[in-house]
Amino acid sequence: MMKKLIINISFVLVAMTSIVGCKKDIAAKYNDPEKAQNASLAGLFTAMLNNDRVAAKYWNVRTFLSQMPGVYAQTAYFSNGNTTYQQSDSYSQNYWDDFYATGGNGSGSMAQYRNMEVKYNTLPEAEKITQNTIMQAAKVVLIEQAAKMVDLWGDIPYSETGSLETSSTIKPAKFDDQKELYTSFIKDLATAGAYFKANTTNKDFGKADILLKGDMNKWARYANSLRLRLLMRISKVDEATARTAVLEMLNNSAAFPLADGDNNGSYNPGISDILLQPLTNSTSDLRAAFTEGSWYATDYMLNTVMVTANDPRIPVIYDKYGRTVKIDNKDVFIPNKTYKAMPVTFTSTDQESKFPDYAVLDSATFLFNQKLPGIVITASEVNLLKAEAYERWGSTGNAKTAYETALRQSVTFYYFLNNLNQGGYVNLPAPAPTVVDSWINSSTASYTGSATEKLANIYIQKWAHFGVLQATEAWSEYRRTGYPVLTFPADGKLSGFETPPTRLVYPALEKTLNSANYQAVQAKDTRKTKIFWQQ
Repeated sequence: MMKKLIINISFVLVAMTSIVGCKKDIAAKYNDPEKAQNASLAGLFTAMLNNDRVAAKYWNVRTFLSQMPGVYAQTAYFSNGNTTYQQSDSYSQNYWDDFYATGGNGSGSMAQYRNMEVKYNTLPEAEKITQNTIMQAAKVVLIEQAAKMVDLWGDIPYSETGSLETSSTIKPAKFDDQKELYTSFIKDLATAGAYFKANTTNKDFGKADILLKGDMNKWARYANSLRLRLLMRISKVDEATARTAVLEMLNNSAAFPLADGDNNGSYNPGISDILLQPLTNSTSDLRAAFTEGSWYATDYMLNTVMVTANDPRIPVIYDKYGRTVKIDNKDVFIPNKTYKAMPVTFTSTDQESKFPDYAVLDSATFLFNQKLPGIVITASEVNLLKAEAYERWGSTGNAKTAYETALRQSVTFYYFLNNLNQGGYVNLPAPAPTVVDSWINSSTASYTGSATEKLANIYIQKWAHFGVLQATEAWSEYRRTGYPVLTFPADGKLSGFETPPTRLVYPALEKTLNSANYQAVQAKDTRKTKIFWQQ
């Protein structure tokens, strides 16, 4: 029986708190975030990276990814009730708080960074040179999280946040213009990418860095790939800026290395992708997060995109599921014969009674996988971004190569996730090259047709690759590109919530506690206001 979780939460939003320490343990070879309150720059950086809004953790997947962006992008299953498209005010408040302050379910990226700035400014000049590596990396991490905040809400407090840390005063922060923020993010990422390309690592950085182990080449690739993502995000509304910068990157891979798996379909995701690995002592998984409401396959993803193309990722993303029946007075589980998802038009009553006849998320890959990493950027996404850029501004032949590489990498990536689970579940071997070749060359996923049709395939395959674990990126790309073309049942929905929003409305406590600055953005604070990068 499908379960529903109701959690009552009360929040007290602190303007910007000092570091109170993380709740998680870190392996001995890294700085302990429990000791972050001593204001060690390296310790603060470790605590910043140790973020449950990045890691594959229950709270983020259950209360945010599969409640809002996953529903609005249809990468997560949803019960077809009357409040399906209504934003959860308490859960969105929680996500907002976790960016600005520590002590919640995230790392408080902004608070950690402001404390790092204060500490850095007190260092002797000679020490600043060495510690600048940590600050550059922290800025990249902050931008990755801040860009998501912009993608979700639009204008956000940014430049004036953290007055308590920086000046020992409490000053409500203005809402910075979202387009100006993106411009600054893109500029800062260019600086960071060049820095990592030109400098070498050091002991303090290597010890503090639980994300990329102090590898400067990977940090350059991370910064450049994030910059590529943001440039393509603005490319429909500021094509000239995006085109110039992106083509400069793609035409000079030596100066602008990317997290593209070296353009190898059979790459190693554990080495090439930007992934936040679970702590060595972690025993958590996502079983509860999914079985409490978003365990089931989604209609367009499985029925339209994957099954029709004989997609080789299906066996590690989904399980056929089935029913338990009585045979000779014994309970016998009879699996479904084929992979299929419940139609999105099913009523909630249909969903409650018929769900055993339809596919669910794979147990080994998703539900019981204690080694599932937090996904930041993958090679498949990067090559799909390259494919779009080439198709729009360069050679369709180069676009085809990048696209097909991305599809092969997505297959590699999902089988990699499946095989990380060594907990006694069935780990599937990679599909035969002929199976993957057939999917790429002779199916609905093939790179054929007009430029518009090719771009549609790029957008759809990126959306499919993101899935539920990167639902925020899936929703952003869906709003930017308009693909895939999804059906959202409107019958019986609450008035004003018949369709998904185009942005989240600001949390109630922010409107109350930062009321003076909120007045400047209040007119834009509707669920149908577009983010600036939408056409």
